[in-house]
Amino acid sequence: MSTISQGNQNGNQESSSSCEKLVKEYRERVMSNYRPMRRELYQMNPNRFFVPSFLNAITENTEEGFRNIISEPSPGILTFDMLQPDFCKLLLDEVGNIENWLHETRFRIMPPNTMNAYGAVLDDFGLETMLAKLMEDFILPMSTIFFPEVGGATLDSHHGYIVEYGKDRDDHLDLHVDDSEVTLNVCLGEQFSGGELFFCGVRCDKHINVESEPGEIVTYSHVPGRAVLHRGRHRHGALSTTSGHRVNLLLWCQSSIFRQLRKYEKEAPSWCGACRKEKEERQLRSSAALNLELQKLLGVRPTSSETDSTSP
Repeated sequence: MSTISQGNQNGNQESSSSCEKLVKEYRERVMSNYRPMRRELYQMNPNRFFVPSFLNAITENTEEGFRNIISEPSPGILTFDMLQPDFCKLLLDEVGNIENWLHETRFRIMPPNTMNAYGAVLDDFGLETMLAKLMEDFILPMSTIFFPEVGGATLDSHHGYIVEYGKDRDDHLDLHVDDSEVTLNVCLGEQFSGGELFFCGVRCDKHINVESEPGEIVTYSHVPGRAVLHRGRHRHGALSTTSGHRVNLLLWCQSSIFRQLRKYEKEAPSWCGACRKEKEERQLRSSAALNLELQKLLGVRPTSSETDSTSP
């Protein structure tokens, strides 16, 4: 397996006060010059934005209710219908308006992250408040239930952007992990083929380049309006978009509390597939060694397989 990268926000979005000041000035400059096309996007409107099944599950706010709308092609990869076609169209219209404005003004914007060259940070264009509402009221209830071990219950910041794939745009995305605790990825359209997501297991920093287990590898085909929710540390990429034009909305959801706690983490994280496998192997060796000692005490001759299992 080749070395896996971590997708990051742009370099000037680090936490230092000087960089934060630059980001604020840049964002103010963008918003003072850009004129939105679909202003109804800028205020959260759940009944217009989301499909009824998703809203009902959010209202119920139980694991059973979410399980009723979710498919899980592999553990920790949750897919579900989320966005109304009308919302997808509105956001695609806004994306087109952003592109036209950039072409006419030759305004230079920052790319959405260090991996994608085509797209835009929606927070920079005035959608920060709406996307914060999306995280707090609609993603947080789900991540609290399904991803508590990676800070899913304490999400407090986000990075929201769109990416584009197709001719004269990005073609594919290499295997990587996100700079997030939980990632929301929703296809907006339009007409396209290919571009499937592929996942290769959840890994901590220590094991990020460890080979995948057979059961960890899974692919997912995008459907407009349908969301994928997964841990940011779930290694993934995108296959080539072979024709057409694909646009996706992404929301990297982050937890400052979880990130602070990770600095003092001493035990192997339970959410890492490789750490979990190592722990299970240690437990098996320990159990086998104990069983061997008991057999010796009872005068039972151990089998060759039993003695082999206790070897380091």
